[in-house]
Amino acid sequence: MRISVLGTGMVGQALAGGLSALGHEVAIGTRDPLVALARTDPGGVGAWRAGHPDVAIEAFADAARGADLVVNALSGDASVTGVGAAAVADGTVLLDVANPLDASGGMPPRLFVANTDSLAEQLQRTFPGLRVVKSLNTMTAALMVDPRQLADGDFSTFVCGDDPEAKALVNGLLLALGHRDVIDLGDIIAARGMEAMMLIWLRLWPVVGGPVFTYRIVR
Repeated sequence: MRISVLGTGMVGQALAGGLSALGHEVAIGTRDPLVALARTDPGGVGAWRAGHPDVAIEAFADAARGADLVVNALSGDASVTGVGAAAVADGTVLLDVANPLDASGGMPPRLFVANTDSLAEQLQRTFPGLRVVKSLNTMTAALMVDPRQLADGDFSTFVCGDDPEAKALVNGLLLALGHRDVIDLGDIIAARGMEAMMLIWLRLWPVVGGPVFTYRIVR
């Protein structure tokens, strides 16, 4: 499968590497590939790509062209603009892993959209031809692609979206990555709750002493 990951940060790098390791053709989309590749400092995508030569670094639209799946790994406030710049073809599945975080008022961040709307819903409304699926936003990037490092993967991963076939595609990728308990929360409106889970997640981080933790639904 051809997969485009929008975003060159920690989340984009982790997902691009993990999906490439599964044998998919992966390209990372960014606004300016030359600028991105020049970032050879620790954490920069230029340094990261040295260990992932099979992953292309391309302009948004080039990376998304012909993709079977596009992953939104941009920051929340850049998501609508970035997906628009990618000019993703109608009918494509858009996996949204971003959170609408706003740290302008200090830490911990608040959500810039909540309660009666969500970032995932904004993406679906803005790009009605896409099939938006929300998932993986309730955990740190390392767990997204290597869930077995925490409790052998014995935690819950949530999914929501309006298109059953799109959710089935995402579910298959999650299982291939090692996620064991994938819970379908229904239509895209459930993203309001999934994104709000970040408020308690951010409070838990300093309490548990690091970001390698997530939620488990006991039933």
